Amino acid sequence: MLKKELILIFLRGLLMGIADTIPGVSGGTIAFITGIYSRLVHSISTIDFSFLKLIFKGNPQQAYQVFRKIDFALFIPLLLGIVTAIIVFSKVISFTLLNYPAPTFALFFGLILASAVLIYRRVDGLSLGRVVILIVGVVTAYLISNTSAANIDHSLPLIFLAGAIAICAMILPGISGAFILLLINQYEFLLDSLQSWNFPVILSFIAGAILGLLAFSKLLDYLIKNFKSLTFTFLIGIMLGSLGIPAKAILNNGGINLRVIILALLGFFIVFILERNFKE
Repeated sequence: MLKKELILIFLRGLLMGIADTIPGVSGGTIAFITGIYSRLVHSISTIDFSFLKLIFKGNPQQAYQVFRKIDFALFIPLLLGIVTAIIVFSKVISFTLLNYPAPTFALFFGLILASAVLIYRRVDGLSLGRVVILIVGVVTAYLISNTSAANIDHSLPLIFLAGAIAICAMILPGISGAFILLLINQYEFLLDSLQSWNFPVILSFIAGAILGLLAFSKLLDYLIKNFKSLTFTFLIGIMLGSLGIPAKAILNNGGINLRVIILALLGFFIVFILERNFKE
């Protein structure tokens, strides 16, 4: 059973890695619909780095006791899957966006819409307060999606900052880290850096991502535990508001046709297939 669980976690990592290379699709959404989201956020937020202090103080046994509490059964196969998918799929995404933009964005549209439907199932109805939060989410996503890519350079400090910002989006179901990178003019540069193995850029991004992840996960864990419905309602608004991104891309690249419709439906049903086979 343990081997099967590790394989399933690795597969979840593959799916999350694929999603994290797609502007408009969140790895956090994939974690949510495949039933691993709560465990992931909680495991990250409870990482205790006091074992490092204990090592320096000459208490290796106590350090080991703290270190072994980290959920390595989750992190190792999940990270292997994510890294594998990002390395392989970044090339695929670059190719499809260049050669088949409308069908590719149609697939993204279906994925986002279906994910919003699934998360709505976790909300305890729509009260007046939740409707307001939903509207705030929609407006936020609309404002972000209509912001032009900033004229920002690609210095290592900015790459570090981009990693911290993007990972905060990636861990949230509904917000795409890849899209945030697109907005701040780092997406294509990072794809090229990954394919050319530009290690200074890659390591700067990873360092920023680790810092952002450790800091943001504690806040997110708190919100989910104490304001679950409000948090998910806001994320639904983000998803619905972000639908304008793939919709505009489709209209600007040939418009709606049969192939676009089929890909959108495929994306929609893929989410439900994943949820049915992986849910907790």
